[in-house]
Amino acid sequence: MQQKQFLWGGAVAAHQFEGGWDQGGKGPNVVDVMTAGAHGVPRQITQDIESDQFYPNHTAIDFYHHYKSDIQLLAELGLKCFRTSIAWSRIYPNGDELVPNEAGLRFYDDMFDELIKHGIEPVITLSHFEIPLHLAREYGGFKNRKLVDFFERFAITCFERYQHKVKYWMTFNEINNQMDTSNPIFFWTNSGVKVEPGEDPQQVLYQVAHYELLASAKAVIAGKKINPDFHIGCMISHVPIYPYSCNPHDIMAAEIAMRQRFFFPDIHVRGYYPAYALKEFARRGYKLDITAEDLTILKQGKVDYVGFSYYMSTVVKADVNNDNDSNVVNGALPNSVDNPYIQKSDWGWAIDPEGLRYALNRLYERYQLPLFIVENGFGAIDEIDSKHQVHDQSRISYLNAHIKAMLVAMAEDGVDVIGYTAWGIIDVVSFTTGEMKKRYGVIYVDRDNQGNGSMKRYKKDSFDWYQNVIATDGKSVYP
Repeated sequence: MQQKQFLWGGAVAAHQFEGGWDQGGKGPNVVDVMTAGAHGVPRQITQDIESDQFYPNHTAIDFYHHYKSDIQLLAELGLKCFRTSIAWSRIYPNGDELVPNEAGLRFYDDMFDELIKHGIEPVITLSHFEIPLHLAREYGGFKNRKLVDFFERFAITCFERYQHKVKYWMTFNEINNQMDTSNPIFFWTNSGVKVEPGEDPQQVLYQVAHYELLASAKAVIAGKKINPDFHIGCMISHVPIYPYSCNPHDIMAAEIAMRQRFFFPDIHVRGYYPAYALKEFARRGYKLDITAEDLTILKQGKVDYVGFSYYMSTVVKADVNNDNDSNVVNGALPNSVDNPYIQKSDWGWAIDPEGLRYALNRLYERYQLPLFIVENGFGAIDEIDSKHQVHDQSRISYLNAHIKAMLVAMAEDGVDVIGYTAWGIIDVVSFTTGEMKKRYGVIYVDRDNQGNGSMKRYKKDSFDWYQNVIATDGKSVYP
């Protein structure tokens, strides 16, 4: 893969910042029926849009009407790339139409043109928790094989329309989130799926996974035919799992747990099911709809690079079961325990910059493909003063430490990294809670959890710091 420069950038998702949820012909997606929550208060999924509920993603930060001025700010920041998504239901409002929505296509034409005018490379995710609601309600989401064709049609439409504007693509965002089958939000947002009473969630997961992996492979194949110069990657959430000790049982517990992290990228990259998965299917007696033709397509539709998010690490201990301990952020690992050597954020997320270097090494050695850190950031409660200043030194410290770990992995370990896009480069609606107060951006947006505020944008202290990091190509990172 040829690359002219390291891609310093910022990342967001359409559903978390665009707004305009019912404008320009857009149809509702699976997040448009998710209410606001809070830390410890899960978001609710309503059947339809209910007038007495607040849906924070409907307006988000209204990038739909502010995109030119927002991109001007991103250009001032010095971004080399901007990672976002194309809202599927803005292009195909129901998802199963034969003809796309021209107004939706034109919006992204205008947005990409504006980015390119400022020298900012678009990095685009096709499905970032934005499956059309109709596909979830009428077809059961990715439980249904028909969604493979619907996604392929959507991908081809985007590839053909933007083939001269977008070079870097990813198929499904954090596709492996749904390995946590205990959390219905992940099934719903990743795949438009609800597990019905009597269904085995694990079996549902693996069938849904196959259809999504197949859809991804078909998109890669189609994209390469449209433009052989496309770089099409996968996107996974990567939370490395450490053994609690050098006890061999802890070591093996971590090794087995890491299969949750590797299952999807193993297939994306290698083009076939790993032995541990096939053994699990046989052990559980799963008879999945996987055809010989499907397996051929998986081999042909391997990705060019691995995009991933990194926020934290976790730890497992073989002889622990903490299913009932709500204080441990365990990622569906019942034997997860706190790491005594590192600090946590206000949301209980481990702060572990060395874990990013570890993750980069492990992913690169396993796959030998270029890596792209497309999400990394620090969620915090930011205070804005009377002069509209935000002194977010904790965010600067977090980002600095993680970027330093990345640079060491590149310089000393030889890891091939395409770029780094800080998550929520401008404040967005939190995916997990629907809040605004959990802020990640270097640009503050005047909007609160109830949707009040002027929507004005203000630069935080981290804006100037990150601007300098980009301008010096990372040389200004603190030692």
